[in-house]
Amino acid sequence: MSDANAGKPPAPDFDRMTRDIADVPAVEVITTVAVHLMSAAAVNLGLAEEGPQHKDLDEARKLINALAGLVTASATEISSFHAAPLRDGLKSLQLAFREASVVPDEPGQGPGEKFTGPVFG
Repeated sequence: MSDANAGKPPAPDFDRMTRDIADVPAVEVITTVAVHLMSAAAVNLGLAEEGPQHKDLDEARKLINALAGLVTASATEISSFHAAPLRDGLKSLQLAFREASVVPDEPGQGPGEKFTGPVFG
């Protein structure tokens, strides 16, 4: 009989590698999610190295809306120190969306603007 694990690397110790979610501060969870939304939106706006290959403005709109809702709802909970850079990143994505659109949305109608108000350059 052969050992089923023979020649395979040892399995990672996930218990040791994983932090208990209860130990993660809320501000860390919120900012991590926001950064993931920002990154995904940037890729869908064609701002990644591959550029237009991944451009999908419909997906970018959804991600920016979710980001705007998260940032707006959590701003008072995570302090200005954490909220300000998230707001700046959100505004940059909103402006990039406006530039990438063939037919730009009316002010106040762009992605996330129902949460942030109109965004101007």
